[in-house]
Amino acid sequence: MSATAWQKAEVAGPKKALVITKPQVVSAMIKRAKMPIMIAGHKVTETTVGNKLLVDYVIDLVSLAGIPVVATAHVIGEFDKRGYHPKASMSLVDVCSRLTDASWSLGGAGSHDLALFAGHDYYMQWLALSGLKHAAPQLKTISLDRYYQPHATWSFPNLSEQEWSNSLQRMLQGIGGR
Repeated sequence: MSATAWQKAEVAGPKKALVITKPQVVSAMIKRAKMPIMIAGHKVTETTVGNKLLVDYVIDLVSLAGIPVVATAHVIGEFDKRGYHPKASMSLVDVCSRLTDASWSLGGAGSHDLALFAGHDYYMQWLALSGLKHAAPQLKTISLDRYYQPHATWSFPNLSEQEWSNSLQRMLQGIGGR
């Protein structure tokens, strides 16, 4: 388990993501959040975790925790096929721009205090999280992908596929899942 950024040419600066060593910490943060949001990227339909696609883990997580989802790219159709209907569909740049506005939320009542990211290209998530780190300091961010994202508030370290699968399972169990 390494907490080294995969994008070598960029330097994250002095403030870097805290490493998630215990997935139960993420479960507790999600339970404690007043207005969490999940931003799901196109790779949720392409990435296999254990014997399931990442999109299935995302659906399990948001269903258990009652988190609204913003589906980016074409993935809204994959959510619909599985019987889950995301609250919105917009580009990653658009949703991150809206998250910098403290008066915006999907529900319209207050601002989001926690944003979860999964299934984005590494470099796109890097840039999105960098923008949020600087323009939305009130927002806590968590990267659920298997590679360390230094611009998030919290991120998994670089994990093997098996370690990542186990971590996601323990996180779901901490929220009250199977």
